[in-house]
Amino acid sequence: MVKITFLGAGSTVFARNVLGDCMCTPVLREAEIALYDINAQRLEDSETILRAINHNVNEDRAVIKTYLGVENRKAALRDADFVVNAIQVGGYEPCTVTDFEIPKKYGLKQTIGDTLGIGGIMRGLRTIPVMEGFARDMEEVCPDTLFLNYTNPMAILSGYMQRYSKIRTVGLCHSVQVCTEGLLKGLGMEDKLEGATDYIAGINHMAWLLEVKDKDGNDLYPEIKKRALEKNSKEKHNDMVRYEYIRTLGYYCTESSEHNSEYNPFFIKSRYPEMIDKFNIPLDEYPRRCIKQIAEWEEERNNILKDGKITHERSREYASYIMEAVVTNKPYQIGGNVLNTGLIDNLPSDACVEVPCMINAKGVNPCHVGRLPVQLAAMNQTNINVQLLTIEAARTRDKNYIYQAAMLDPHTAAELNIDDIRSMCDELIEAHGEYMAMYK
Repeated sequence: MVKITFLGAGSTVFARNVLGDCMCTPVLREAEIALYDINAQRLEDSETILRAINHNVNEDRAVIKTYLGVENRKAALRDADFVVNAIQVGGYEPCTVTDFEIPKKYGLKQTIGDTLGIGGIMRGLRTIPVMEGFARDMEEVCPDTLFLNYTNPMAILSGYMQRYSKIRTVGLCHSVQVCTEGLLKGLGMEDKLEGATDYIAGINHMAWLLEVKDKDGNDLYPEIKKRALEKNSKEKHNDMVRYEYIRTLGYYCTESSEHNSEYNPFFIKSRYPEMIDKFNIPLDEYPRRCIKQIAEWEEERNNILKDGKITHERSREYASYIMEAVVTNKPYQIGGNVLNTGLIDNLPSDACVEVPCMINAKGVNPCHVGRLPVQLAAMNQTNINVQLLTIEAARTRDKNYIYQAAMLDPHTAAELNIDDIRSMCDELIEAHGEYMAMYK
């Protein structure tokens, strides 16, 4: 029997998608599913919803068990074949609020703050100590497991696990598999979708659509560039930053414009406040989403369980397909976040990169990409600098590396001087209390 452990099972909607997918997959239907969380109510909600799916779509073939609290974590992990990670250390309150409100005092504005920037740095620093605990437990009770990390900041957390634990780790995002579809639909090129092929590589949330061709092998980029330039010049829409990437860098990237607006020094600038409106940038977007999700959760839970008719259809999330490929040894390709072991030639070897990977019984097998166009590698490198310094700060617990990570963050450095950066970091560390008390 396959055992699947889900860390952060209180992320109910996501747990439903990933584990519901598993229950819709023949070779995984009889799995033992271990749900682990530190929040009793959310764990109970997830158990209720997943038991309903198991009954309605899986004839109760899966075995579902729950494990509450750190003291039960090893039991949840013991002998797991696959471990899915979807935690948020510190939650929306107090930690996400802190990550947004203190930087505002220094004039630093953010949109999402979970991947890069000062928000991404702080989130990574308070999450890695928890993941260190996961790693030690897994090394003891399930050393051969495959760790599927969905938690942001993806490259920081996956990169830490890949370099400083013995656990096989791949980072998984949602953006690679929908990149080309979203671009073509946004530009009114839906007729080119059937049979289209693409090639994507870079880093998480900034992987590049290097090639996109129609079913006959024709390059779609010339028409994409023409339409993207025209659309940005004529109308406001939600993807203006990435269309500007196409104009200035020559390529589209995987993650949304609200994310990418804060990964560089170009768009959110106090000297150019008109840029916010010009590129339709949603400042404070992530806190708004959190508030909305919290407010709507009770209704959503009730709707999911309405009349006991909850059902599920397999989604496009990678997790169940990876597990299926490992169990059956039938190859499946994903875009995975892995250590750069000679995969992208002009990025550092200790970076976590997002590249095509083949999955089979041996696990995750990354594909060699070669050199990225120099301007794309340069953009990635500005983000990798922050990722590597944040990992070093977490590894050493040395606060100086936190300052340096923030100093080299493209958006932070474009807005603040060194003294303000240090003061802001100190204030954030103090405000996060026990979550970051280990950094001296």
